[in-house]
Amino acid sequence: MEWRDQGIVLGTRRFGENGLILDAFTREHGRQSGFIHGGGSSKKRANFEVGTSLELEWRARTEGQLGNFNLSEATANRAAMYLSSRLALHALNSVTSLLNSSLPDGQAYPNLYDATETVLDLLAEKDVWPALMVSWEVGFLRTVGFGMDFSKCAVSKRTDGLTHVSPKTGRAVCGSEVPEYVSKLLKLPEFLIRSDADTTPADIGNGYRLTGYFINNRLFAQANKAPPGSRELMIRRLADQDLVVFE
Repeated sequence: MEWRDQGIVLGTRRFGENGLILDAFTREHGRQSGFIHGGGSSKKRANFEVGTSLELEWRARTEGQLGNFNLSEATANRAAMYLSSRLALHALNSVTSLLNSSLPDGQAYPNLYDATETVLDLLAEKDVWPALMVSWEVGFLRTVGFGMDFSKCAVSKRTDGLTHVSPKTGRAVCGSEVPEYVSKLLKLPEFLIRSDADTTPADIGNGYRLTGYFINNRLFAQANKAPPGSRELMIRRLADQDLVVFE
């Protein structure tokens, strides 16, 4: 069995004296792992930094066997690109750790792959990516089965005036329709409904609180796993620079 595909490095593990197991998110074959002969050498290891995009060739004798990766030149070595920005590297680690710890093996998600490439390519633009990352997390959650519905109010069916999200159902709500429950709902920032909406640090904070609830209390809680600490570290660094405000 063999195939070729584009892939993003999600992580690596040493194997044997000089080998490496590479975990990658590929566009047409989903999350895949493969052995790289000599990949653990100091000379080659730099080619497999987390977040790097590669052209991959995967081969295995039988289905279910750990295959071997043959690699071409990296198309985007993002760890090197963002070496001078600790904030960008925290964001890079957040994205890749969420994908690596959540995606099933072998399930293709081409739309999520394309969205991930877009976010990772914009991490030098800190006035853009914090809000974009929230939208990416919404798409990520929908992809892995924890979809949120912002199309209409779950109570009145109105499509305007949406201000909150139910933590139980993930559906949007007009706060004015259920004032007695507003304190128990999650705030829905307008930029997740309208792409032309203004975005403030408080809006972004509300967005991360919204997605974080479902990441922590649904996705990882149901899998009996702790969420990756890299996401919380990224958000703390954003808050340190006043790019995110939690009200």
